[in-house]
Amino acid sequence: MHNNKTIHFISGLPRSGSTLLAALLNQNPQFQANMSGPVAGMVGALLENMSGKNEYSVFIEDVQRERIIRSVIEGYYADSKADVIFDTSRAWCARMPLLNTLYPAFKVIACVRNMPWIIDSIERLVQRNVFQPSSIFNYLSGGTVYSRADGVAGGDGMVGYAYNALKEAYFGDYAANRLMLVQYESLVKDPQKTLAAVYDFIGQPLYKHDFNNVEFDASEFDKKAGTPGLHEVRRNVAQNERTSILPPDLFKRFENDAFWKNQTVRRSGITIA
Repeated sequence: MHNNKTIHFISGLPRSGSTLLAALLNQNPQFQANMSGPVAGMVGALLENMSGKNEYSVFIEDVQRERIIRSVIEGYYADSKADVIFDTSRAWCARMPLLNTLYPAFKVIACVRNMPWIIDSIERLVQRNVFQPSSIFNYLSGGTVYSRADGVAGGDGMVGYAYNALKEAYFGDYAANRLMLVQYESLVKDPQKTLAAVYDFIGQPLYKHDFNNVEFDASEFDKKAGTPGLHEVRRNVAQNERTSILPPDLFKRFENDAFWKNQTVRRSGITIA
């Protein structure tokens, strides 16, 4: 980026610690990080509207498209005083070739988690907010745990889209030395070690973080989305052992989806913390 700013990207699976990671990184006065924001959506909308669907696209060259997209990203953060910016969106894993064109030195930190616990976490939110239908399910109040799991796990669903985008990034041409996977389980169990790996990945000096005083508040956003607690971050980083509320057959359905743990498809050059 201009003005000596560096931009990296946080992506990956929902309910996998991206908000917690952003809240921790934001403790560093040289960094700016937040929950998922509008930048990736604006980039997608611009690409679509500069495509052949627009009759005037014949007047737009790729060099102009590149300049416009870059100006949106950098314009959004133009007022930031931070030296290193982290933009968060599940869409970035599906935009690796674009990021490579815009910022050849880019890094993507993808948060991951064992899939059954992602489904479990979403279901817990639904069952906790019995009087507020969620935007996750288009504010529909019906359904069962099975239909909700099918909805979020589908290719266009909250989890399914992010999972497919993650696989695209992981097995694509731009993963080596640019993609890092941060496991939720590692982040909450040993945040010091995990963040040290993140700092090493982005080439920044390690900062002393306070894991017992994490601050983040997106309550108004979550309330508007009909899902209070969606971006809730506990003040203390700690592992929370619990029993799943998913029926056993549904939990089992997603048990083998953590492809990043499969040594037979493990790719070199990708850091997994």
